[in-house]
Amino acid sequence: MSAGWQGPPPREICIVMLSAIGDAVQVLPVAHALKRAWPDCRITWVIQPVPHLLVKDHPAIDEFVVFQRRKGFKAIAGFLELRSALAGRHFDLLLGLQVYFKAGLITAMTSARVKLGFDRLRARDAQWLFTNRKIPASGQHHVQDQYFEFVRDLGIDPEPVVYDIRVSGSEREAQRDFFAALDRPACAVVVGTSKPEKNWTVEGYARVLEHVESEHGMRPILIGGPSSIERDLADRVLAATQATVIDALGDDLRKLVWIVEGSALVISPDTGPLHIARALETPVVGLYGYTNPKRSGPYQKFQDLVVDGYAAYPGEDYPIEHAYRDGMERITVDRVLEKVSLAVERYVGKKSNDL
Repeated sequence: MSAGWQGPPPREICIVMLSAIGDAVQVLPVAHALKRAWPDCRITWVIQPVPHLLVKDHPAIDEFVVFQRRKGFKAIAGFLELRSALAGRHFDLLLGLQVYFKAGLITAMTSARVKLGFDRLRARDAQWLFTNRKIPASGQHHVQDQYFEFVRDLGIDPEPVVYDIRVSGSEREAQRDFFAALDRPACAVVVGTSKPEKNWTVEGYARVLEHVESEHGMRPILIGGPSSIERDLADRVLAATQATVIDALGDDLRKLVWIVEGSALVISPDTGPLHIARALETPVVGLYGYTNPKRSGPYQKFQDLVVDGYAAYPGEDYPIEHAYRDGMERITVDRVLEKVSLAVERYVGKKSNDL
């Protein structure tokens, strides 16, 4: 049962969600719901630099406090800088959406009357110690639904689900120039993540890129981040495929956003660009074998395009759980191509080309 919010609407709200681009995407509907319910509230988000690039101009967020993550002894300096940035601030409500120790420390050092966090069973790294109010224990759900539990506990309806990731005017011009130079619709493909267990095979991607080009008339574009793992996988895929591929890997997250928005289709394992695609309503074929797609798949859209290697056998009725499996090898080229064809049939022709 929802505890609701007691008293006048909160004027100052703090969200603690530091890292992970996919998680940052899923915070946005939470912020929208808070603003719809309490339009006069001011929302401050404590966040790390990379996801900040994704959401920095979001209309529901009034202020960002950027936490500079450092390693070793220098980590203390990051916390001291954050404490200085928050000095003298007092929040009516803090949402502790991230269940890791460093987020817990930030929650502890932030002054707030109500610090709402996960129940003890779902909180990790003793994060539950740093909050003074918990959402009711209810087991595992999709990550987006778990964030919505915070909203519902405050007595707020999270529907409609609004992400509202925006592309600026200058980015729109760069986007138009980029896609105008292509001879066909684009298929953006993420060939690697910084977590090797999530990654599919070089040979598989090489064949899928060829099929996307020859059978569906799309131009493959490799997108992703700057990590050495991603760069190595991309280079190996490029060497193994006969497709004509545009290499757009790099550290420009905003460029990745407008490429995803302008593409007819995205193919990706469970990583940030997949959730960006979902938020932008670009059809996305998701490759899942390590993480549970019932918990971390595209939310409410494009579940029919998930290639489910997480299931030990076709049709397995596994629970929604925060557990990992070694299932990427169960993803075959044929299974991916089947979902690509389904995406073309159901969605690609319906996606607007007005940029």
